[in-house]
Amino acid sequence: MAKDFVKTFIRLCDYLQDPRHVARFQRFCGIKGTLPGKLTEADHELLPGGQEYPRQRKGPQQQQQQGQNDSRDVIENGEAARGSSGPVGPEAPTDARAKPLRRNSLTGDVGQEFIIHNKFLFYLFTFGTELGNEMFFIVFFPFLFWNVDALVSRRLIVVWAWNLFVGQSTKDLVRWSRPASPPVVKVEVFYNSEYSMPSTHAMTGTAIPFCLFMVSYGRWQYSFLFGLCLAGCWSALVCVSRVYMGMHSILEVITGFLYSLLVLAFFQAVLDKIDSFYMMNHYAPLVIVVVHVSLGLVAFSLDSWSTSRGDTAQALGTGAGAALATHVNHQLGLLVDTPLSAMPLTLPPITTSLVVRSLLRFLIGVAVLLVTRMVMKAMTIPLLCRVFGLPSNNVRQARQHMKVELPYRYIVYSVMGFSCVCVVPLLFSILNLA
Repeated sequence: MAKDFVKTFIRLCDYLQDPRHVARFQRFCGIKGTLPGKLTEADHELLPGGQEYPRQRKGPQQQQQQGQNDSRDVIENGEAARGSSGPVGPEAPTDARAKPLRRNSLTGDVGQEFIIHNKFLFYLFTFGTELGNEMFFIVFFPFLFWNVDALVSRRLIVVWAWNLFVGQSTKDLVRWSRPASPPVVKVEVFYNSEYSMPSTHAMTGTAIPFCLFMVSYGRWQYSFLFGLCLAGCWSALVCVSRVYMGMHSILEVITGFLYSLLVLAFFQAVLDKIDSFYMMNHYAPLVIVVVHVSLGLVAFSLDSWSTSRGDTAQALGTGAGAALATHVNHQLGLLVDTPLSAMPLTLPPITTSLVVRSLLRFLIGVAVLLVTRMVMKAMTIPLLCRVFGLPSNNVRQARQHMKVELPYRYIVYSVMGFSCVCVVPLLFSILNLA
């Protein structure tokens, strides 16, 4: 009985991992490739689910797999015959040709051209994938902190940092590559050289909206069904967008979704205690620095350089800076939380004055963060290169060294996190914008 269940489960996982399902979904949504379906010799290096090992970063467990003819003979996204040399077929007047918006983070590859038959879905899923990107959270967390609810924002940052560390570290341990192309069309290539199991976009795109719901429900006045539906739609849009982009198999997205729920279940029980510890304990600054730096060292030791490793350090640095600022705010009485007697909170009337003040806070705060980042980056990288005897004329090359990348990310983004939570609100008080 148990053996039959295990075999069935393994067959199901292999089925969900098959890149042909990704290609079919892309074709259904109007995405088609423009290149011939002929495979190169490197495309024969596959994982059991039909996955291709990354050409730049091959894991030690790489192996040759035979008997994959059914996968290798799949025509590219169901359109171009194997060995064909022309485009995939006639284009309608409403079709558009496009390339991935950003270059590959590791190789600089710009990606291949593809045809968009459904522009609405393309823009919808492009927006969805941005909801799971680090740049979105760099904007979302400050806006929430400065204009809506500081307590909710700082707790979200804690969950975001730990969630990203767990997901990225698991990727570097499992070392599964992205879905093979062909048959998949790479609508996005920025993260294509990183490992893919689990989907960290699915993890953050699930953890953040559901954590926002978990922390704010009861604190703010809104219906349970509205909050649950909003979190579910946010999560679903991010998860489905990763399959649309050709970055993850169905199995990887489902795993990321379930993994993030596991992380949330853990934090649901301890988030209040963590927040109180950060604010009140006299040893909190030391613990914050030691824990976050230690986690960064662990993440950096798992695999060779990649943007995933840098993103992990960036999230941990931001989390450390925000946590230190939380401690300073509480100890100096700079930012006091709303008393329990005032709960539940309600949204104030939307007036012109409220909108203008909110926009002013946001624009001034973002300007301060951008200047802080620019100054810290200009100072930190040359200094670290000088300390470790590395040439500083090639920043991209210098940052591939752990001894430069890790302290650079930590110093720059911990200062930004501290500025967001402590310095900018203090500036608002001075400018009478608090």
